[in-house]
Amino acid sequence: MKISRNWLQAYVDLAGIADADISRAITFLGFEVEQVIRTGAPQLDNVFVGEVLVRNKHPNADKLSVCQVDVGPVHGVKTIVCGAQNYKAGDRVPVALVGAVLPGNFVIKESKIRGEASSGMMCSAKELAIAEDAAGLLILDGRPELGAPINAILPPGDVVFDIEITPNRPDCLSHLGVARELSAWFKKDLAYPAVSFTPAAVSAAPRTDLLKSVRVEATEDCPLYTATVVTGVTIAPSPDWLQQRLAAVGLRPINNVVDIGNYVMLEYGQPVHAFDARKLAGAEIVVRHAVADEKITTLDAKERALTAGMLVIADAQKPVVVAGIMGAENAGVSAGTTDLILEVAFFKRQSVRATSKRLGLSSDSSYRYERGVDVHSLDEALHRFIDLILAHAGGQVAGPIHRVGGDIPWQREITVTPGYINQKLGFDIPAADMKAAFEALELAIVREAPTENQGPSWTLAVPSWRDDLDRPIDLVEEVMRLHGTEKIPAAVVTAPGLVGNDDPIVLFNRQVADALVGQGFNECVNYTLRAGKEIAAWAPAAVVADLALANPFVEDQSHLRPTLVSGLLESLKLNQSRGVAASHLFETGRVFVERNGQLVECVAAAFIIAEASGERTWRTREPADFYTAKRHTETIAAAAGIELGRQPTALVAAPALGWQEGQAAAAGDIKHGWTATFGLLDLAHLKSLGIAGKVYAGFFAILPERLTGEGTRRRYQPFSLQPAALRDLALVVDNAVSAAEVQKTLAKIARAAVNNAFALEAVNVFDVYQGKGLPEGAKSLAFSLVFRSAERTLTDDEVNAVFTKIQDELVKTTPYQIRK
Repeated sequence: MKISRNWLQAYVDLAGIADADISRAITFLGFEVEQVIRTGAPQLDNVFVGEVLVRNKHPNADKLSVCQVDVGPVHGVKTIVCGAQNYKAGDRVPVALVGAVLPGNFVIKESKIRGEASSGMMCSAKELAIAEDAAGLLILDGRPELGAPINAILPPGDVVFDIEITPNRPDCLSHLGVARELSAWFKKDLAYPAVSFTPAAVSAAPRTDLLKSVRVEATEDCPLYTATVVTGVTIAPSPDWLQQRLAAVGLRPINNVVDIGNYVMLEYGQPVHAFDARKLAGAEIVVRHAVADEKITTLDAKERALTAGMLVIADAQKPVVVAGIMGAENAGVSAGTTDLILEVAFFKRQSVRATSKRLGLSSDSSYRYERGVDVHSLDEALHRFIDLILAHAGGQVAGPIHRVGGDIPWQREITVTPGYINQKLGFDIPAADMKAAFEALELAIVREAPTENQGPSWTLAVPSWRDDLDRPIDLVEEVMRLHGTEKIPAAVVTAPGLVGNDDPIVLFNRQVADALVGQGFNECVNYTLRAGKEIAAWAPAAVVADLALANPFVEDQSHLRPTLVSGLLESLKLNQSRGVAASHLFETGRVFVERNGQLVECVAAAFIIAEASGERTWRTREPADFYTAKRHTETIAAAAGIELGRQPTALVAAPALGWQEGQAAAAGDIKHGWTATFGLLDLAHLKSLGIAGKVYAGFFAILPERLTGEGTRRRYQPFSLQPAALRDLALVVDNAVSAAEVQKTLAKIARAAVNNAFALEAVNVFDVYQGKGLPEGAKSLAFSLVFRSAERTLTDDEVNAVFTKIQDELVKTTPYQIRK
């Protein structure tokens, strides 16, 4: 937001206050001054008004002239060589005499140019740093006095403060709003603009041929709408003072009506709009929602397709304004306009913001509506708008103001005591200073009552433009702003030291990162929001719909992520495209998973391992496989206190959703608090992403409340020094039965057979066979059983007895066959 010092001077007397002090005040009031811009001519010493007496052709150069220039009675007539072509004898121009220093540290010296002496320089606007035009000399209008200092002739410059206004202070998106703040800071009186128009003074008859009715159909999005007919206006350039103020803050002057509309918006923060009344079909205005695919060509000459729900201002046939954002080209004010309809309205910020984002169209008007305008200042802005139109475009108001919508009530009061304020600040400010601060900010004390030990109790009425004030603590901040944070007394900070453990989520993330980094993985950090097309490969359609944001900022961040793997694949693709060898990647973060028909936020960790492609090493390492992925997933689960190896695991079946069917496995269920998937990723999906080779991955997600921060802790158990007894057993099972399921069943039967007589130390698969000698659809799984006693060497007889018992039990209770 650019704020002109000259413009501020109309409301608060800042004479004698340095620009640096104003900038400092704005900063201490809570706004950031991004830059201070100085416009107009800088101080130009030894530059005066001169008149060209004689212009002769240079004897030694075709494009140069030798001039006699009168610089007034003090400096006399000077001979100056000049290359400009846009002047003649009798013109008055700026003359820089010998010794002058022009912008850019350009020093004027006595010199000879092509053999002719030159005692100064006649200047262009660019050389004086007041314009970009360098085509010729600056010809001074009005024949100013010869010898007068050029700074006394040129228009006064301005100082513009480029301020970052915080979102909670939309009232300061106007010169009046900033003037209020500065008047309070510098303890100066605030002068509001003089407004002379009153609706009661309108005497001209209504012009129903120009506007016969105003109808608001979308009352929720437009609670208040006003339209005023002004006839007999003349479109012309704006007065100089108005053009200078607009130009200072970066707006290009167009004509008196358009410029006045921009001026009122920048003065009050209330957007206003002017229609050419004769361009409205049917002499009516309808505030309604657009029809799907309705078209409008806005003032930037772009045709835009509207969607249902967008708020528009329409005539009897077509939309003429995208409400609160921009008007239509076919209803704008032009050089031939004689009759106007002045619109001043209040639109809901949510409606304007949604339309602005969908159309990709923003303006100074939409910027203010999105942050909130003060509906209670609407009438004042309207009357100011009418005043300026009548003063600088002529005409008269025809008939009463069309007003649709009732007053929106405003009454907000906050009660506070000096004792409360001092308690929150931690030091004392006199009650009289607090009261003065409230009065300066126009926070009127409407009731005052005594209290026992907190001083008087003040009930303050909050003005409508300060919607950010609604609690006593807000008033503490207001007092502190005006008192000045630099006045806070120095004091020793005392606070109890609290000993606490890190959050379990932090501990989990840290343990996972430490473990995987130790295994050669590189950590990634991706956005929590992902593209809908990407998410569709990892979740059912119904879940994808639930993950969608209602109002995404950009298309590729439209959904919450249900997995971390998709982001890791994006990082992998980037690495492969740039020849980066990092192919072991992991991430920890939040994901959103469906649980009992609702989305829940989970703590998650994931990794991917890609095939090395083209990497040259001195030794070929064993490639990753399913069991590599399982091992790393077990490590992640252990950090959450889950022993994944003891959990039932099943192969991922169709639809696999990102995983290769039959070559990935899943364990757990988010219904019970956690879930894990590991194995090979879907090759077709990888190919569609442009990723070369196989990629193994693991993904683990757990509800935050299931994390304890303890992880899986192994306790020390003494190992036996006695020799082990080994037995091998091959079982014929159906192809559909997993080795893990058979292993679990065998281990259960073996433990029962041992019956604590000694220990069953391990049951491990060491061979899988399919082929000749086996029934069709069957496979052979060979297991090694390890028995051991802590106290003695086991005998063959006792081990064989247990082994026989195991085989008998298998034959009786399972469909497995013992392979001989």
